[in-house]
Amino acid sequence: MIPVLEIGGTHVTAALVSPRTAAVATRVRRPLDARARAEDILGAVLRCARALPATPAGARWGVAVPGPFDYATGIALFADVGKFESLYGVDVRKALLDGLPGSPSGIAFRNDAHAFLAGEWAAGAARGHTRAVGITLGTGVGSAFLADGTLHTTGPGLPPEGRMDLARIDGIPLEEVVSRRAILARYGTAADGGGGPGPGDGAGAGVDVREIAERARAGEERARRVLGAAFGALGAELGPRLAAFGATALVVGGSMADSWDLVAPPLTTALAAGGWRPDAGTPDSAEPPPGSRRLVRALLGEDAGLIGAAAAAGGAG
Repeated sequence: MIPVLEIGGTHVTAALVSPRTAAVATRVRRPLDARARAEDILGAVLRCARALPATPAGARWGVAVPGPFDYATGIALFADVGKFESLYGVDVRKALLDGLPGSPSGIAFRNDAHAFLAGEWAAGAARGHTRAVGITLGTGVGSAFLADGTLHTTGPGLPPEGRMDLARIDGIPLEEVVSRRAILARYGTAADGGGGPGPGDGAGAGVDVREIAERARAGEERARRVLGAAFGALGAELGPRLAAFGATALVVGGSMADSWDLVAPPLTTALAAGGWRPDAGTPDSAEPPPGSRRLVRALLGEDAGLIGAAAAAGGAG
């Protein structure tokens, strides 16, 4: 069994993953405050790892963590991203090696979006696809581009460093258009009559994206307009990139994918307008027909990132 950690903006998960079956055997999940002091963040991560039963002695751990991060050295580079900024410049590798249970032999760090797509390709929604792209929608926008099982950071259609968070829409950083904070800001502005952020009539105050989605389902035009604009903008930016990359699958995960009924329609329309028209329906088998293009919701949830982290630790990705 391979021990792994997945560190996110609101929680950390420790797990044991079977490299043979790509299955998560045991897990412990704990809340995490990404705005806390460095010692508190690292302490929470280590307490979660120590709660994992039967950790193999001398194991090499896999750790999925968002960027910006130096994955080769284990140095955190978070700045101006609204999370983990107290860790900037911290040697996370050393901190974990000194505190993880079982006297680990090493740590393999992996970008969390890369781990997500690697897991979905091994056992989830991207299985059977030669060229796949993964997008995670939550506090930010994560991305990964995979061809023949290998993750790419350069090539036709790819944004700088293979990171969609570095892409720009009409000169504006993509995460200022499509992310939790962008949607909340846009909804607050809409609630204020479009004149600028503010409490306005109170309709945009104190809500989160999940509640905005509920309001959209209930027929609130403001909520539907804001969500449609965000996911439409994402599709318009992604469509030409997917076509240039030759992707046969776009797999969408993250917390916002829970509102798939609201994400998929504007995303599909904008992808098609951008030159990448998804086929109707979802694949019934692991072997997609030649030339198919599938827009699919992630199948494995959190397991995808855990499986991808284990693959990195096991030397398979």
